[in-house]
Amino acid sequence: MKIKIDKFVLSIIAVISIAYIFPDWGTHESKIPIDTISAIGISLIFFFYGLKLSPTKLKEGIKNWKLHLLIQSSTFLIFPLLILVFRPFIQNEEQKIIWLAFFFLAALPSTVSSSVVMVSIAKGNIPAAIFNASISGIIGVVITPLWMGLFVQSAQTDFNFTDIYLKLIVQIILPVIMGVLLQRFFGEFAQKHNKHLTLFDKSIILLIIYKSFAASFEENIFSSVSIWDLLLLVIAVLLLFCLMFFFTGFLSKEMEFNTEDQITAQFCGTKKSLVHGTVFSKIIFGNIASIGIILLPLMLFHALQLLIISIVASKMSVNYKSVSITA
Repeated sequence: MKIKIDKFVLSIIAVISIAYIFPDWGTHESKIPIDTISAIGISLIFFFYGLKLSPTKLKEGIKNWKLHLLIQSSTFLIFPLLILVFRPFIQNEEQKIIWLAFFFLAALPSTVSSSVVMVSIAKGNIPAAIFNASISGIIGVVITPLWMGLFVQSAQTDFNFTDIYLKLIVQIILPVIMGVLLQRFFGEFAQKHNKHLTLFDKSIILLIIYKSFAASFEENIFSSVSIWDLLLLVIAVLLLFCLMFFFTGFLSKEMEFNTEDQITAQFCGTKKSLVHGTVFSKIIFGNIASIGIILLPLMLFHALQLLIISIVASKMSVNYKSVSITA
């Protein structure tokens, strides 16, 4: 079995490299209106997200409440509590930023597209995957800022609940509602051009990533991050993912889920959305210099989750075909 590196992961690496070479384009003095472009892009991302929400498929998946409870608890409760355990061990400001970055990762909703695609490849419960991946993004609009509000204020950033939720309402909730309302008129169009819309989504995310890292490179924030530190981050992210993957698998077996539901629980309950992460970071953290470091664990997690889940899903697909042929 060949292991393919996701093109989006390569694009992220390329964008970070460009930000390192040409950080001036992403600074406050730049004539390129990146903030305005990304703000409009964010609203369009979630408008298209609303257009692609299928009420029929959501209704099909809503009945399996035990599975939904496990996935959403894993995403918004177990993940953050696991990182919260390590807070007493923080000794300095640098460690506080790294911990905050991991906590931000843990508080994010699940990713939509890759969760559903991987569940489909592994022959899991697709309607339940669609429901949980979709509803996770909506829940995250409320839960993620609440979790972050407990600690961002102490990190000396300009955290204002009223301002943040106003931005979330204008840039995310209203576009989603508009998309859902127009779904019956343009839903088929959105599904037909899903590849183009996905390309647009990723382009906006890459733009936000460039802006975030350009600001961090301009302020020389990464000067304190060595290769050894980066390796430790990769190991920590890998351990976090594996722990959550096996724990959700253990819980789903204890709850006596069938094979399809176990796959869905593990694939949806361990994913974190880079789309929501980059969008929320822009709204929650604003333009603080350390935004690049805060996004770093999320991007490492994104790359590793795609790699690991792709391998697992492919293996499950092969096993499923073997069982089908034998039967």
